[in-house]
Amino acid sequence: MVIAAILIAITYKKCTIPECRGSTRRDRGGRKTLLAIVSLIFGMEVAYKFSTRTVIFLLNPCHVITAIQIYLLAASPSRFVTAVFRIHLNFLNGAILALLFPVTNTLFLPFETEIYFIQHFMMLVTPYYLLRVGGTYNVEKLTDFAWTYMAFAIMILYHFIILLPIALPLEVNLSQMLCPAISDPFYGPDYRVWTCFHQALFVPALCKAYCATATFFITKFPLTKVKSNLDMDLALLTSVESKNGIKQCHNCNCGM
Repeated sequence: MVIAAILIAITYKKCTIPECRGSTRRDRGGRKTLLAIVSLIFGMEVAYKFSTRTVIFLLNPCHVITAIQIYLLAASPSRFVTAVFRIHLNFLNGAILALLFPVTNTLFLPFETEIYFIQHFMMLVTPYYLLRVGGTYNVEKLTDFAWTYMAFAIMILYHFIILLPIALPLEVNLSQMLCPAISDPFYGPDYRVWTCFHQALFVPALCKAYCATATFFITKFPLTKVKSNLDMDLALLTSVESKNGIKQCHNCNCGM
């Protein structure tokens, strides 16, 4: 936890957000549709938790990230939204791990297992769509790891300052803080130590790989390209500019 606090202190001033950004319009039909879908999925998860009297598990990181994504889809453009978006990109490791090493042995209600997989899949779809929209939803350069290190530190603090103190007295295995998951490849008494080590590598690697992949498909791949620069606000582009690519941000006239 001390290392996490030091990381936050070091990276805080380095986590900058450029002033010149497009203001994403709120009338995009795709965003409203995605917001409705993600909200429905999250609502079903909440209903399952109430039905099984396991509401406490809504504190698990993946549920928190889904709630954050609902906020990002609904919130008005701001620098705070950009900061939350950049930080949350570093928490997508939970979705990947949940899909690769699913823990479904406690899911018994109808379609509960299916919703489990759909939720984690949508956790990966939502940020791609937001990057496609651009504007407020922008990312730092691939060589900039300040946001990544800050996000990793926040993740550590969330687990050891919030989840562990709740999990211990209630004897509830929140985010596997009391014992490893049955599918954990590092199962054993030192699994927390191993988790900190491999996530210190996996979190930044996954975040940068995700952003690089999204950049390629959104700005370069012919079949999916919608703009020539990832930062552009898609709502501000005309249909012609969307096809041909644009070199300039409309509302601030800054070179891209």
